[in-house]
Amino acid sequence: MKKILMVLSFFWGLTFISCRKDTAIDGPSIEEIYSSFKMLSSFKANKDSVDFSGGATVGFSASFNKIVSWKITITGATSKARKVFSGQSKSIDAATTVWNGTTTYFPLFAAENCIAKLTIDGVTDTFQVPVRIKNTRTVNTAIVIADFENGFSPNWVKFVQTGANMDFNIKSDTSKVQGSSYLNMAGTVNWDWLIGLVDFPASAYSTSNTFNLSTNPDAVYFNCLVYGVPGTNMSKVLFQFKEDENADGVINANNEDQYDFNIDVTWTGWKLVSIKYSDITALVNGQPVTPKGNSIHNPNKIGKISMLHLADKALGAAACKIDFICFTSAPLEL
Repeated sequence: MKKILMVLSFFWGLTFISCRKDTAIDGPSIEEIYSSFKMLSSFKANKDSVDFSGGATVGFSASFNKIVSWKITITGATSKARKVFSGQSKSIDAATTVWNGTTTYFPLFAAENCIAKLTIDGVTDTFQVPVRIKNTRTVNTAIVIADFENGFSPNWVKFVQTGANMDFNIKSDTSKVQGSSYLNMAGTVNWDWLIGLVDFPASAYSTSNTFNLSTNPDAVYFNCLVYGVPGTNMSKVLFQFKEDENADGVINANNEDQYDFNIDVTWTGWKLVSIKYSDITALVNGQPVTPKGNSIHNPNKIGKISMLHLADKALGAAACKIDFICFTSAPLEL
């Protein structure tokens, strides 16, 4: 009889344990959810001025009485550039919410006064602190192909169609993004997809017939800034990377590799485009094909880069802007 009672007690205990509810609560309490918002510590920057050129950063902090959705927007007084941080938490930590001088919305920041503004979802008050940029961040590039600050190089080759309202010129106006100049590409060509092009031969940059790039295609990134103009036919910007595989100074399209990077400009305003060289494919009419050379990405053997501005000839005027065409060893940060 004792054995039977012990067995029943054992199973009763298991049943009790398995049926017991877990009283632990995940997330905020009811009191916290319905409490009024309060700042527990004020919104602060850990410095009021920063020299980004030397790698310095500035961090932001604040704390609240409950979990909130927050956003910090840093705006340049002169450039109107913006950097944005956002999150959902009870605190903002200066060790993790760190600004290194990069930009979320172009143009780029200048050496200027900035305002960092904190906004909280559901809270009408905003909180702000000033930060001065002493010097902007240094951009590490392997080679700058074109930033258009000194006009067209006599060693580049430009071709522009004779269409309507053609504008393939370097401009310096309020649309600038990096430095003071950019290349405007616009026009109407109703018989051909090509609006205009620029060839950048390696010889324009050194005495070599190839660009001074790494042999490792995974360590070479191609970057550019592209501006989409609203109200026009979609532009295509096609970059062709032509390799001189036998190093004879002549690029032969029949037996040497060419890799093609097509950019469909489907946005409005400036956008940074970055791609690893090993990810660029050979294209014919926009479709991937097998290259005609050794089919090995050799960035150190690029002898010429061609940039073509294309648009559907049946759809009318097309326009875009381009700037800061460059190679880097990692994805470009601006």
